[in-house]
Amino acid sequence: MTFLLLLFILVTYFYLYGKMLTFPAVSESAHVKVMPDLSKDLDAVTVCIVSFATPDNPNAFLLFKPENNVFEVDHTKGFVLFYGLEAKLNQWNSICATWESGNGIAQVWVNGNPSARKGLGHGLKISGAPSIVLGQDQDSYGGGFDKAQSFVGMITDVHMWDSVLSYYDIALYKANLLMKSPGTVINWGALDFSVQGHVVVEDQISATNA
Repeated sequence: MTFLLLLFILVTYFYLYGKMLTFPAVSESAHVKVMPDLSKDLDAVTVCIVSFATPDNPNAFLLFKPENNVFEVDHTKGFVLFYGLEAKLNQWNSICATWESGNGIAQVWVNGNPSARKGLGHGLKISGAPSIVLGQDQDSYGGGFDKAQSFVGMITDVHMWDSVLSYYDIALYKANLLMKSPGTVINWGALDFSVQGHVVVEDQISATNA
C-alpha cells in the first residue's frame, strides 16, 4: 500500500503546547505511541483520548467513537456505549472519559456535556506495562490495527490522570485552562512519544482554517 512508502519514525521529548498531531488519511499503520512513566496499577482514570493496552489485554482502557454521536469505553473484559453526545465536524471537540474501580462507574464528556453514568470494571485494576496509542485501536498489544477503525483528523492536548477529575476540572480542560494541573500519566507538555506512519506534528490551528 502507498502508506508503506511514507513510513518514518520520530522519537522526541519536548513541549507540545500549541502543537497538534494531524492524521491526514485512513491508514492501517499511522499512529503515535506514547511512553509514559508508569510503574503502578491504575484503579481510576481520566483520559482524553487514547487506546491503552497491556500485555494481557489489548483493550485495557479504550475511548473509541464507533459512529456519529456514539462513544465506546472499553475496560479489560467489558465495554459500555454512550449515546447522544455530539462531536461537531470541522471544529475542535473536547472529549474525555472517566472510570473508577471503587464504584465501577464510567462516564464520557463531549464539549463539556456529560453522558449518563454507567457501570464498568467494578473492583478491577489496569495492570501491566502499558502500550498507549493515539490514532488507532489496538486489537493486540501494540498492534493489530484496522484501517476501518483508524482516526482521521487532528489531535491536541492529550492528557491522562490516575484519578477521576471533578466536574470543575473537566470544565477547565474544555476551556483550555488546565495547564496548572496537567496529566499525571500522560502530559501533553512533556511527552515522550514516537510517530509511525504518515502523522504530522505541526502548529495548532483552527479546524475551520485547515
